[in-house]
Amino acid sequence: MTSFIYNDQLFSLTANGDGWDIARTVADGNQALVGVGLFTGLSPDDALTRARSLVQIIHPVGIKVVGPDVAHPALVGDLKIVGPNVAHPNFINWNQDSASFHKD
Repeated sequence: MTSFIYNDQLFSLTANGDGWDIARTVADGNQALVGVGLFTGLSPDDALTRARSLVQIIHPVGIKVVGPDVAHPALVGDLKIVGPNVAHPNFINWNQDSASFHKD
């Protein structure tokens, strides 16, 4: 079993027959499976490289921004209330492995 940390989450890569399983350790200590039987026939180093890439795609680091829905304001008398446009959120990614601040 090989472990790695991405975005302050602990992931493990375990051999399972010909393939590899990726699991994430959740806050209560249990395991959540990310993928099972992946990367059939690959070496441990190649499987770890692909597992990191897959985890980065599944769990991106960034923030979701929801802008105003100016096309559908709610009118209350003469007051125009503009709510959030939850149907079209924007996800802002950045090239870091974590959203938290690490002490150097």
